[in-house]
Parts: sequence; C-alpha cells; structure tokens
Amino acid sequence: MSKIIVFGGSGQLGQCLQQVAKEKNITEIEFLPEEQANILNPDILEAVFAEYKPTYCINCAAYTAVDKAEDEVDIARKVNKDGVANLSKLCKAYDTTLIHISTDFVFAGTGNQPLVETDEAAPISVYGLTKLEGEQVIPAYTEKFFILRTSWLYSEYANNFVKTMLKFGRERDELRVIWDQIGTPTYAIDLAGCILSITETRNQNFGIYHYSNEGVTSWYDFAKVIFELGKVDVKVVPVRTAEYVTKATRPTYSVMDKTKAKTQLNVEIPYWKDSLQKCMSRL
Repeated sequence: MSKIIVFGGSGQLGQCLQQVAKEKNITEIEFLPEEQANILNPDILEAVFAEYKPTYCINCAAYTAVDKAEDEVDIARKVNKDGVANLSKLCKAYDTTLIHISTDFVFAGTGNQPLVETDEAAPISVYGLTKLEGEQVIPAYTEKFFILRTSWLYSEYANNFVKTMLKFGRERDELRVIWDQIGTPTYAIDLAGCILSITETRNQNFGIYHYSNEGVTSWYDFAKVIFELGKVDVKVVPVRTAEYVTKATRPTYSVMDKTKAKTQLNVEIPYWKDSLQKCMSRL
C-alpha cells in the first residue's frame, strides 16, 4: 500500500481528495494543513518526510489570490516556487513521487486552439509566472513527478465561482459576467479522482499533463448553467473583459487538450455540464 502525504490538505482540492480517498477506501493517506506543515519551512518538511517516508507527495499548497499576487510578488513566489523546490528536494531524497498541481494561467491565452503540454508557456500575471517558476524548479531536483495543470476549479468545498454565483444570484436581481474569456470548468472531485488513480495504478509516465473537464464554455455561459441547474431566477448580463477591470490580466482562451492525460494516465474525463450537475445535486 502506498503511503501518501498531502500538503494544503485543508484547501478546496485537499478536501476533495479527502472525500475521494474515503470513497475509494484509501487509508494510507495523511492530509497536512498549512499550520502543521508549511512548505516554506524546510525543517518541518524534513521531519514530515522522515516520519511518513511517503511513496507519494501531493502538493495542493499554493498562493492562489490572482489579483493580490500583483502586489505581493515576493510571497507568491516564495509559496509557488521556493516551497515547491523544498518539496522537490525531499521527494528526491526519500524516493517519493511528487504530484504537483499547476494552472492554465501559465499560458498567455491569446490563441484559439486547445493547448497541449508542449505549447509555449508565457504567463501574463504574477500568479501565472510564479506557478510556471514552480513547474520549472521540479525537474531540477527530481525525475519522479507529475505536474497537473488545471483550470476553473470548483466543488462543494471552500470558495469558488459556483458557490459565489449561487450566493449572489439569490441576493441580487442582476449579475454582470464576462463572456469573452473562454476555458473549461473543472470539478475538483474529478481532479482528485485523477490524482488518486495515479497512486493506485503506480503510473510511471512522469511529466506534465493537462486536466480539466471536457468541453468549452465562457464564464457567462457557465453562470447561466449554474442558475439553470440551481433554479435561481436572476438576470445575467454578458460583459467584455475590458468592462470588468481587475488588477491581474487573465488568459482570454485557455482551453486545454487532455489527450495526453487520457492516453498516458488512462483516465476518463467527464463533460463539464455532467460534473456540474453532480456538484449541484450535492450542494
């Protein structure tokens, strides 16, 4: 049985991993919240690895405040790059396979074709840049790693777009939602299933992978489906990105091609609306 440790165990994806591990009856897994195992503290990390001697290390810990990162460059870089370097070194020392979660924000998002893993990464925000730097330090320290880039993550846990839309939709008569940013929502429960299937099958096809749900949508259309499924009566007004000013620039088109994940990780990927329906029924 593989011993698994999860950093960022109390965040959205960490909570989804807890749920899926329970469903799959995976018991040799430890969820480590930030206060117990901060990835910026090498001494604590060393103690954790020495205690558990893990087969797998799943890193869900990250600085994810996209707009705030524009002002907090140093702390974003510390968490998203230096923390990842700390884990990578220990994974090498303990012969542990690292499974690291990254983002579609590593791309500029200026094209109109689904992005493959070998496409040029050219982030347009501090968040995207520091996540890319985190990806780049991993191979410098260890060969046994999986990097999973994901997008538009939501679930019944923590704060996310689905829960925010439902809250605002019930409180307001009208919502303005961006229609000209195109991507794919990802149900974090599905991503958790993909991560744990890597550990269960002991897959050795190391490298970078794209994982989101299947299909394509805009934030506007995503919101419309949320309200439809949630039976929330609210007027949704489509707006352009230019009308909705944020500190950080977002990719305009970040649809990812999942062919590599489907063939080399042997996972089936659900259509985004089907997964959303599942999440909404749980909410």
